[in-house]
Amino acid sequence: MSAADSEAEMAHVPWRRTRRWVFALLVAATTGLGMWTMFRILHVGGLTPLELAILALFSVTFGWIVIAFWSGVIGFTLTLAGRDPLSLARASSPRRPDDAQSRTALVMPIHNEDIERVAAGLEATCRDLPPITPERHIEAFVLSDSTNATVVAREKAVMATLQERLAGHCRLHYRHRDSNAGRKAGNLGDFCRRWGRHYDFMLVLDADSVMSGDTVHELITEMEANPRLGLLQTVPIPIRQDSLFGRANQFAAAVYSPMLATGLSFWQSDAANYFGHNAILRVEAFTRHAGLPELPGRPPLGGDILSHDFVEAALLRRAGWEVRMRTDLGGSFEEMPSHLLDYAKRDRRWVQGNLQHLRLLGGRGLHMLSRVHFLCGALAYLSSLIWLAILVVSTIDALMRALIEPNFFTSNAQLFPDWPIAPPNLIMPLLGGTLAMLLMPKVLGVCLALRRHPAQHGGRARLVASAVLEALFAMLIAPLMMVFHSRFVIEVLSGRTVAWDPQAREGRALPWREALRHTWPGTLAGALWAGITWWYTPTFFWWLTPVWLGLMLAAPLVRWSSSLTLGRGLRRRGLLLVPSETAPPSVLRESPQPLAMPSDGEPSPPPKERPRDMPTQSFTRDWARLPATERRTTLGK
Repeated sequence: MSAADSEAEMAHVPWRRTRRWVFALLVAATTGLGMWTMFRILHVGGLTPLELAILALFSVTFGWIVIAFWSGVIGFTLTLAGRDPLSLARASSPRRPDDAQSRTALVMPIHNEDIERVAAGLEATCRDLPPITPERHIEAFVLSDSTNATVVAREKAVMATLQERLAGHCRLHYRHRDSNAGRKAGNLGDFCRRWGRHYDFMLVLDADSVMSGDTVHELITEMEANPRLGLLQTVPIPIRQDSLFGRANQFAAAVYSPMLATGLSFWQSDAANYFGHNAILRVEAFTRHAGLPELPGRPPLGGDILSHDFVEAALLRRAGWEVRMRTDLGGSFEEMPSHLLDYAKRDRRWVQGNLQHLRLLGGRGLHMLSRVHFLCGALAYLSSLIWLAILVVSTIDALMRALIEPNFFTSNAQLFPDWPIAPPNLIMPLLGGTLAMLLMPKVLGVCLALRRHPAQHGGRARLVASAVLEALFAMLIAPLMMVFHSRFVIEVLSGRTVAWDPQAREGRALPWREALRHTWPGTLAGALWAGITWWYTPTFFWWLTPVWLGLMLAAPLVRWSSSLTLGRGLRRRGLLLVPSETAPPSVLRESPQPLAMPSDGEPSPPPKERPRDMPTQSFTRDWARLPATERRTTLGK
C-alpha cells in the first residue's frame, strides 16, 4: 500500500483538514485571548523579567487547558447528537464484507505478573467470545518475558491448566522467552517475527485487560471492512476498584473519558494515537512498519523507546495506514493502581518514556498530528513543572512587592510622583474563565450521564453528588501530583533512569508510615509556603489556598484515599457507582472459578513458527524521497 493510495481510500472521513484547521483556530484564538488578558494585567507599569516569565509559562499551561476544553465541547456535542466523530453520520456498526475471512490473535504480553489474576481476566475474555466459525478464527497468546524463575514455573502450570479449561472455547498458546530485550515492544516484535504470518490481526491486551466478546468481534469487523485500517484503539475503562482513590478515578473515567475521546477522535480522525493495549492492529502493517530503533545515547533519554505505543502509531501513520479510535464501544476494560503512591510510581515510568518523544519531534516523514501526540504526551508531565514554576515565580514577585518600598519619585527633577496604576479589571474574568474551562468537561460529562443512564450511577442525585466528590478529591490531590510529576521530570532530565517493574493492581490500605515517608517533603514545603506568604503578603496567601492546603494534607489524603473500607462504604451508599458495577456485561458478571493447579503442569507448545523479518525503522532518512517499494518494505537505520 502506498501513501497516495491510502489518501484516496480515506475520502470517507469528510473534511479532515477542515476540521483540524477549525480546531486549531479555536485553540489558537482562545489561547491568544488568555495571553492578551494576562499581558494586560501584568503590563501595568511595565513588564519586569519575573512578569515576562509568568506570561510565558502561563501561555503554555493555558493552551494545554484550552485543548482539553474544546475537545470536551466537541465530544459532548457529537455524543449528544448521536454522531460518529469520524464520518459525522449517525453512529452505526460497520458492515462486514460477505467474503471476509480472518485469523486474529489475542496477544497478552506479561512480565513477572500475578499469573492467577492474569489467567482470570484472560479466561473471562475468551469464554465471552462467540463460537469460532470457518470465516473468523480467534486464538490467544500469552507472551511471557518474566525473569523470576519461580514466577515462570508458576506461569507454566497455570497456563497448562487454563489451556485445558478453555478447550472448546478458545485455543490458548503460551510462550516464554529468556530475554527481556526491548521490553513489551520487543516481546510483541518477537511474536510478529515468529508467528505473525499465521494471523491477519492481533488484539493487544495488557495483563490487566478484559474485553467483551461483542467488542472483540466489532473490532475485527471494522478491520475486515476497511483494508486501509492499520490500528483501531478502544477507550479502556478502569474496573474492580475498592479504594477511594481507585473508585474516584474509575468514576471519572466512566463519566468523562468516552466524551473526551470522541472530541479527540473528531480532530485526530485517521491519525489517532495508540495506548499500547486494548487495541487491534493489522499484523502485516505492524510488522513491516513498526520495528523500533534504539535512541542514540544513554538512558533515560536514550536506549530503548519506553513509551513505544505513541511511536508505533506514528510509524503506521507515516506509512499511509489509518490509525483510528472507536469511542462508542463499551466492553473494553482495564485495572489500575489502587492508591496514589502506586499511581505516581506508574507515572514515573511514563514520564521517562514520554520525555523521550521530544527527541522524535523532528523525525522524517511523520504526520503533523503524530508530532502533536509526542508533544502533548510530554506536556502532560512538563505542565506540572511549568505550573509549579508559575506558582514559585508568582510568589517571589508578590514577596518582592511586599518587601521593597515603592519609589514614587524616579527622578530628582520630578515634581509629581508616579502613582501606581491600578491593573485593569481583568483578573477575576481571567480566573473565572480558566476555572470554567477546567471544569466544563466534567460538567458536560455529568450532563450526558444525567441524560443517558443516570440509574447506572445510582440515580440523578447520587450521580451529581459523586461528581462533586470526585472534583473535590481531584482538586485536593492536584498539588501533590504536581510535586511528584515535577520531581520526576527533573530526575529524568538530570539523568536518573527507572526500572519498569510490574504494576501493582491489588487494592491495599497504606500504613501511615508509608504515606508520611513519601509526602513529608511536600507537606513541609506547603507549610513553609503558607507561613511565609501569610506573614508577608496575606492577600496572596488566600490565592494560594488550594495549593498549600493540598500539600499540607498530603499524608492524610494518601492514607485515607487508599482505604478499602472507605471506598466500599461509599459504594454501599450509592456514591461513585459506575456501569461496570450496576449493569455489568457478561464478561464481568461471570467470574471464572479458581484454577485447580496440576501437580506437574506443562503448557502445550505454540504453533509452528513461520519466521519473517521486522525491519528496524529510521527517523533520520528522508521518508518522502524513498521509492514507494522501499516505503512498503523496510526503513533500515
